Amino acid sequence: MSDTPALLVIDVQQSFLHAPYWREDDVPVFRENLLKLIDAAVARGWPVVRILHEDGDAHFSAASGLVTPMAWVPEAHDVVFRKQVHNAFTGTQLEAWLRERGIGRLIISGIRTEQCCETTTRVASDLGFAVDYVTEATLTFPMVHAGSGTRYDAQDIKQRTELVLDGRFARICTVDDVLADH
Repeated sequence: MSDTPALLVIDVQQSFLHAPYWREDDVPVFRENLLKLIDAAVARGWPVVRILHEDGDAHFSAASGLVTPMAWVPEAHDVVFRKQVHNAFTGTQLEAWLRERGIGRLIISGIRTEQCCETTTRVASDLGFAVDYVTEATLTFPMVHAGSGTRYDAQDIKQRTELVLDGRFARICTVDDVLADH
């Protein structure tokens, strides 16, 4: 395996701008961190893997025309995979693409922290990849528990995601941690 990691940029797409839960609160910090990761990956020659979520659900359907990167996401990428489920591996050629290049470490970023980013991390770990989960380069939104009515803000959800992933499925990192290590 190569020491070169691949940066996965998961679901940073126009579809979310039309979702009823979309909020701009955390977008500036998310954008800054994600752009720093992408710029560093390009400068260091790390593959940038763009993942887009496409299914039959309204703004995530191909017919919507919204399954495209957000306007501020740089064009820089080595490959694009379209997925129809939460994780980026099932139903795509992502694993084969990574293995053909000898990539054994993944850097996870994107939207939503606890959904597509977390499930991709779990599957990647189960497949034997080392994973750096860069929470500050992920984005999510407040949620309300259907049973109790408890509201969880984005930071609560990010903490929970870190709790369940750390040391089991991934190493929780900041952007600076990742850049210092590779």
